[in-house]
Amino acid sequence: MKQIVQSIVRLIPALALLAVAFPSAQAQECTKLSATGNSEYPPYLWRSASQPDDLVGAIDLVIAEIGYRLDLDIELKHVGSWSRAQAEVKAGRVDMIAGAFYTVPRNQWMDYVYPAFMQTNSVVWKQAGNTEYQGKHDLIGKLGVTVINNSFGQEFDEFAKSNLSIESVASLEQAFKMLALGRVDYALYEQNPGLAYSAKLEVAEKIKPLEPPVSSEGLYLTLSHQSKCNTGALRGKLAKVVREMVAEGFMDTALQKGLDMRAVAATGL
Repeated sequence: MKQIVQSIVRLIPALALLAVAFPSAQAQECTKLSATGNSEYPPYLWRSASQPDDLVGAIDLVIAEIGYRLDLDIELKHVGSWSRAQAEVKAGRVDMIAGAFYTVPRNQWMDYVYPAFMQTNSVVWKQAGNTEYQGKHDLIGKLGVTVINNSFGQEFDEFAKSNLSIESVASLEQAFKMLALGRVDYALYEQNPGLAYSAKLEVAEKIKPLEPPVSSEGLYLTLSHQSKCNTGALRGKLAKVVREMVAEGFMDTALQKGLDMRAVAATGL
């Protein structure tokens, strides 16, 4: 027994050296993050016309500034549809979503960074000659459409699941074309991105967003539960810098720049 104790004591210095030489992945400071988002989301995000794998827009400006302030290399890339982007983050193949609404199901596989860095309104879209709408209860008994895996905030999502008939399609372009052709009674999508795409698809005179919004939700940065970079320390740093940028008015400036960029690139989205 004494020999065993002596052997263990002799091993302690060697184990300590190994711990220093090979720290755990969680303990290491993350210096590079992969990020993605909804690539059909102007003025927040859309694919670059010159570099289709890159995402540009208001959120790109926000991510670049966060990376600069925290000395982080954050690579924001298009990885596919919004549904695919979420799947990549859920699996841990991508570290971060740059711009997501809070929902309980999503919170099961990713952590949210508080506060929200922007707010956005989701609205009902109808054909121009059919603008009768006063609130979500007017949608009961009608056929709607939205993009697969899209969310409109926890409250409206629960209402829709219990009361509405909504088809899910792969892209906003498909949803808006269905509405313009009268194949559905309404579409659900966010106001600013919808305005950009209705102009691009040349259906802006055929479909219109209606008031009041079905929801007004915050956009959050999130980190996958499977990401090796997802630590309390990093989430704390991100929360601090987001709060500072919101207080400084940086987010409002970024959104305006995104709107301006969208206007210039409207025909090339």
